Amino acid sequence: MSVKHLIPAFNINMGGIIVKQALPTQKIQQVDPFLLLHHGTFKFNKNSPAKHQGIGPHPHRGFTPVTFVIEGEVHHKDSRGHDQIAKQGEVQWMHTGAGIIHSERPSQAIVDSETNQEIIQLWINSPAAKKMDQPKYQYYREEDFPYILSEDKAIKSKVIAGTYDNNISKIKTESPLLIMWCLSEQNGMTTYNIPADYNAMIYVIKGGIKVSGYGMVESKELVVFENNTSEIEITTNPDTQYLILSGEPLNEKVVQQGPFVMNSETQILEAMRDYQMGKMGVLIED
Repeated sequence: MSVKHLIPAFNINMGGIIVKQALPTQKIQQVDPFLLLHHGTFKFNKNSPAKHQGIGPHPHRGFTPVTFVIEGEVHHKDSRGHDQIAKQGEVQWMHTGAGIIHSERPSQAIVDSETNQEIIQLWINSPAAKKMDQPKYQYYREEDFPYILSEDKAIKSKVIAGTYDNNISKIKTESPLLIMWCLSEQNGMTTYNIPADYNAMIYVIKGGIKVSGYGMVESKELVVFENNTSEIEITTNPDTQYLILSGEPLNEKVVQQGPFVMNSETQILEAMRDYQMGKMGVLIED
């Protein structure tokens, strides 16, 4: 599989919170259906309650934000009544549908222990036909995800979404996806077979990988592949983590305004109106 782009994640300021952003960039608005990839590491103040830290209640409509917990814990609450803490190695998957309000805080446990929180947040666009579905939240423990070991037993690849080698994730997606979270504690080698009609990327969380026919991809870099090949052969450095992100392109117009992702300007105005009218619910944090 040939490489189309290599994107080093760059710092952005989100209201005083600094995160690394690999997508979008000035040149690349999306890798359909993937809209955004943020990588953040956060420290918290042990003298302030967890419920006053992190990211407070905010709305979304029209896409799926996915949070990968690299270190620490994330406390999710939303206007549909979900209240749940995801730990290291776990994933929170929320299709925002017609609209939902949620908050993303540290747990009180990691604030008390002064543990850092490191996360990846990925935004996946939803097909037009599903943008106004009822929101749904999915959470599974790390042991609930099937995984594949490379032939040399060095690389463990958890199937987060989709199906790989008859290993089927429990996560229900709005469009065809194959997402894997891969860990290698030592040098390893493996080949991934990606559906030829999918767009595919790899984001290196830490460590480094060598892509056959291309070269090294370092920590906090996103490599985007051409949409024409189905095989990715890589070798890993020790203590490496990376995400394989692939999916069938939607080929639909994208109009985004802040936390809303729709197909027209009119739909964005409707989303703003519905939020202001309280149609996305209310989230009151205790």
